[in-house]
Amino acid sequence: MNWLKRLFFAPRPATRFYTFQVRCNRCGEALEGRIDLYNDPSPEYEGEQTYYFCRKVLIGGGPCYQSVEAEFKLDEHRRILERSVRGGQFIEETREKTENLG
Repeated sequence: MNWLKRLFFAPRPATRFYTFQVRCNRCGEALEGRIDLYNDPSPEYEGEQTYYFCRKVLIGGGPCYQSVEAEFKLDEHRRILERSVRGGQFIEETREKTENLG
């Protein structure tokens, strides 16, 4: 029964989106990605602990079209625990609110 509560009554994050920027290692293009904290992360279960996982693949419109893959591990309140990137490096991170959090 506990897993039903976690599934249907999970706490909502204060902001809806997590926005991040990465720089491509090959051409140096800055790419921006956004995670919808309500819909994108998938739950992962490790014993009694629950966390969320999200992977975003960004492809720029610049000269190389190299994909940059960012992975995020979040806690039950959708706060970033770990992050990693392949094919690039993180530039900065921001959180933005939407007007209608629904």
